[in-house]
Parts: sequence; C-alpha cells; structure tokens
Amino acid sequence: MKTSILKTTFVVMLGAMAGAASAQEKPLVTGVDGTFAPHAMAKIGGGVEGFNVDLMHEIGRQLGRKVEIMAAEFSGLIPAMNAKTIDFVGAPTTVTPERAQNLLFSEGYLNTYYQFLVPAGKPDLKTLAELKGKTISANKGSAYDKWLIDNATKYGFQVEAYPTNSDAVQAVLSGRADATLGGNTVSAYAALKNPGKLRITTLTVDDGLVWATVFRKDDPKLRNAVDEAIECLKKEGTIARLSEKWFGVKPAPGSAAVTPFPGHGVPGLAGYDATPSAAKCK
Repeated sequence: MKTSILKTTFVVMLGAMAGAASAQEKPLVTGVDGTFAPHAMAKIGGGVEGFNVDLMHEIGRQLGRKVEIMAAEFSGLIPAMNAKTIDFVGAPTTVTPERAQNLLFSEGYLNTYYQFLVPAGKPDLKTLAELKGKTISANKGSAYDKWLIDNATKYGFQVEAYPTNSDAVQAVLSGRADATLGGNTVSAYAALKNPGKLRITTLTVDDGLVWATVFRKDDPKLRNAVDEAIECLKKEGTIARLSEKWFGVKPAPGSAAVTPFPGHGVPGLAGYDATPSAAKCK
C-alpha cells in the first residue's frame, strides 16, 4: 500500500514538473504585416519572410523560446495584442509620443523616416508645398497615414488609406493616387521591385524616429526581456547583417541598428525605464 502511494506521488510530481517545463517553453506569438515588404512578405510554399521575420526568430534565439509569427493587416495588430491574441507586435512600428502614452516599446532597432513614392514618369517632389492638390495613399492605421491626416489641410492634399502597404503602392501604379507615403526601407524596396514604374522622391520627412517592437502597458517584463535581446543582437552584429541582407545597406555608425541604448524602451518617451539593462547574451 505504501509503495503504491509513493508511486502515485512520484507520477503526480513528474506530471507537475512536465507541466511547468511546458509552460516555460510555450512559444511567444507575435504579429507582423505580411504585405510590408521587405520586412514581412509572403514566400513561396507558404508563410512569410523578411527582415522582421528574421529579427523575431533571432529574438527568440536570445530568449531561448520559440517565436510563432501571425501575419495580419497592420491596423489589426495592436487590437490583437490588447486582446491577448498575440503577445507582442513584431511589425516595424514607429515610436511616437502619442503611441507611447498607451503602449510599451522596446528600444529602437532601426531609424525610420517618411519617404514618398511617385510614378517614374512624373516630376520629382522636392518640397511639401508641391503636395497641394495631389492624392496621397498610405497604409491605414500606420504612422504615415496619421502624418498625412494631420497635414492634409495644411498642405492641401487628399488622403486615401488602404488596408495594406501593397494596396497603397498599387494605388499609385494604377493612377488612383499621385504618390504614396511609407517608411524609407519599404519605399526603396517598392521602387527596386518596380523599375521604370516607381521612384522615390527627393522629398522626405525625417522626425528622428525609430522602429521598435510593441507591448501592452501591463507587460513590462516581456518588454524588458525583448529589449535586452535586441541589445544583444546589436552587439553581436546580427541586426546589421539582416539590414544588409534585406535592404542592401550597411547601417551607419551610431544608428539604431548598431547602437544599444541604456535602460529599456525609447529614452525621453513615456514608458521608458532607465534601470540599467541586465542583458545576458547568448
């Protein structure tokens, strides 16, 4: 009888230990915009590939956890995170003071500025005044969409928002929009993939912003862990390597791709934690 009780207890303990191990190994689920090439885009055979897809898997390597990637429209990613459908947003998200009031961000991993695309046969855009009377497209819910909405009246242009960045670019190719506004890396990639059809303009909008990963306000633990993983990826040169792989550009010294920042988050914005990082790199 005693032996039977001991065996039963041992089995229960093994079950509890296995359950604990399983909980520790539970994959992190992140979301990307699967139309935002070359950061995330459909690949032959299914799934997505791109800079941010590789970056998310490298973050998982540093954390010692598998990362599962869900592709959806950008405008649905933050609601999905807030509903706890995904753990965090891995799509490149511009960190702004407004967003920092409601969300937590990791430190920036790439610098970003706003880049216009126009049809290759149309005149270049050099000043904001030249936007007057034009229709400008953007990815709905993105920072580019917000910039256009905020400045439409001031500069006299019309805004058309589309569910995906690819749709916004297609609006220019089809003549439904005179230009589209997106991130510098994405716009350069779109021009590269549409030679003779699209070109980037001289006109850019650079507010000194960065791209970062996004977390719920109530999840500083995960934010800090991912932030430290990003620091490690900068130190070992992984982010610089991915930049060259997907953008064909070597990051400049001092840029966000190669510079670890103190603390956790984006210095100077809400949600920043100045506590020194305790990153343990693999």
